[in-house]
Amino acid sequence: MSETTTKTLQYRVDGPDDAPVLILGPSLGTTWHMWDRQIADLSREWRVFRYDLPGHGGAPAHPAAAVGDLTDRLLATLDGLGIQRFGYAGCSVGGAVGIDLALRHPQRVASLALVAASPRFGTADEFRRRGVVVRTNGLDPIARSAPESWFTQGFAAAQPAIVEWAVQMVRTTDPGCYIAACEALAAFDVREELGRVGVPTLVVVGSEDRVTGPAEARTLVAGIADARLALVPGASHLAPVEQPAAVTDLLAGHFAGVAQDTHSAIPAPPSAMLSAPVAPIAEIAPAMPQMTASGRPDPYEPGMRIRREVLGDAHVDRVGAETDGFNADFQELATRYAWGEIWARDGLDRRTRSVVTLTALVAGGHREELAVHTRAALRNGLTPDEIREILLHTAVYCGVPAAAAAFAVARTVVQEETAPGP
Repeated sequence: MSETTTKTLQYRVDGPDDAPVLILGPSLGTTWHMWDRQIADLSREWRVFRYDLPGHGGAPAHPAAAVGDLTDRLLATLDGLGIQRFGYAGCSVGGAVGIDLALRHPQRVASLALVAASPRFGTADEFRRRGVVVRTNGLDPIARSAPESWFTQGFAAAQPAIVEWAVQMVRTTDPGCYIAACEALAAFDVREELGRVGVPTLVVVGSEDRVTGPAEARTLVAGIADARLALVPGASHLAPVEQPAAVTDLLAGHFAGVAQDTHSAIPAPPSAMLSAPVAPIAEIAPAMPQMTASGRPDPYEPGMRIRREVLGDAHVDRVGAETDGFNADFQELATRYAWGEIWARDGLDRRTRSVVTLTALVAGGHREELAVHTRAALRNGLTPDEIREILLHTAVYCGVPAAAAAFAVARTVVQEETAPGP
């Protein structure tokens, strides 16, 4: 495996070599073909660059577990082609990449279009549970349910061939890369940073989108200073597929004003191609962490982050709602030391820590915590079969009655967490 391969993306370019560059980013589970119906018109005026997510469309299966990682791979690919400045339109996770580009590399982006995007995609728990479902059942349940999320009922009924195309797109995706993309969306939250997006932005949303609908679109428009909203009637999440002419017209109109600005994207002399952009001040001098009285970094904030990643936002929020003056000190202790000190250590990965934790909870008979940590173990990558083996092992060393009780708890949790969606 070459380092270059893992740091770049599979791509396709259409249109004149000397035209300004317009990049189209895909949605999770799709390929660059989701933009096929825009290419004939857009490639007359633009050099249209489309890319696949890792493991999608036959692309190399090198998972990227953060939106920023996808952004970095995209820029490495563009740098290799000498493309420095461009217009960018992205759908769903492709939109998240666009926001990240505008926040971390604003000098590269001339103008931005966000299709079916959001500053936060649902909740972290939803995407981590989707990862658990894929790890347990494969991608088939996700593939079969995708058309319900992507298209309106009328379109799906009238276009069975496109529905089948959509199902096959998801089925042929690498499961590990799909799970990693779910983790990337689980961690993506830029609601507090939208004010720093300083490029002209068009926010496009299908009127019937139930995934990232008009409410999320209005949040983007309210947070980005130079943004306007375009509602596409009769479209759901994959508006570029369902209403191609309307989306094409919106994109052409939005990016027409920056066509001259992006001519700098034509391959440049080697010296310009190698010039590194000025790093943002936050990257040059990151904020110093909070310190304890002993001069060590305070583990509370990293502890809370890890606690949420492992146990899920819903559980941590519920605990927070139940916290009062009587138990607040205990919850702070748990966050700071159990999560910020122990779970944060590098000596064991999270899968192994889940194995140890499940075993200890069985031995101690802590059934409520066992349920919580069975969910955590699934999020940390353990399969139901592996959890079953752990509980069988505890029957020998912790006692059959303890293991029997643990099986009852874990079975319920596994069934809840791995059941395919409707």
